[in-house]
Amino acid sequence: MTSSRYFVARVAQAFGYFRKSHRMADAASEMHLLREAEAQLGKTIWENVEGIDKLSVEYWNLRKYIKEKEIVDQKLAVSQATLDQAHEERATTLNRNPEQVQEHIEHRIALLIELENLAKKRDQIVLEAREVRRAYDGMKMKLEVLTQEYSHTLPNHDQIQRVKSQLAEFKIKFSELKEKRIQIGTEIEAGDLRVDQVDEILNQKKKERIEHASEAFQIISEGNKEISTLRAESGLLETQMRQLYAEIGRYVSRNTHHDPACAAAAASHLGLIDIMRALRRSIALNHRLAGTA
Repeated sequence: MTSSRYFVARVAQAFGYFRKSHRMADAASEMHLLREAEAQLGKTIWENVEGIDKLSVEYWNLRKYIKEKEIVDQKLAVSQATLDQAHEERATTLNRNPEQVQEHIEHRIALLIELENLAKKRDQIVLEAREVRRAYDGMKMKLEVLTQEYSHTLPNHDQIQRVKSQLAEFKIKFSELKEKRIQIGTEIEAGDLRVDQVDEILNQKKKERIEHASEAFQIISEGNKEISTLRAESGLLETQMRQLYAEIGRYVSRNTHHDPACAAAAASHLGLIDIMRALRRSIALNHRLAGTA
């Protein structure tokens, strides 16, 4: 608020036009701008006020807080990098199939295919043995009939001999098929054992992968806690620094015209200081118009 606007407002009040809430709102808005300007000015010029005795406490506290914040921010950067790496390792561990694991998986698939082929072969042998057994039973029945027919005439009839020869061949064939079935059954049992061994290896690898991921998760949990603590500490230091910036900016802006040290410290920001002085005057006028001054 300028002096001319203040005069107009005073005249309006004389005629009963009183806007207290509006004046208080204007004063509050201007005060916020002033505080922002003081903090910004202090942050910009704080390194120039070392020689001002009345700002010695603020200056050296700022030096201390800035150093502490640098250390905290460095720790925060390291913690964040560690956390990011832990996230990456956990995701990689859970999603990847290392070459060794992939080899075991491929080996297991090959074993299962081999077992399937053996099972088919065994089923074929069983089917063939069943047909041989059926043919043997039929031939045996034929022998019984022929033996009865030729028992009194020609026990060593050629037809009987041929039937006996075929029965002997069926027995040999059946025995061979039985041996093949037993051999294939043994191979299947051995294959099942190898599959179980591969499954055990894969389960162990999976367990190790999960344990590794759990370790990464533990690091992530601890990292999140550490980062939260460091961020809170950094935020507190930043708040304390901002308060000191504001105190420096307030003091220098109020004393620029009669303190050469303040004028020298803020030499490159005189325009901002003039704006701050105008804001203080406007705030005071608004309070006077609102009847609070």
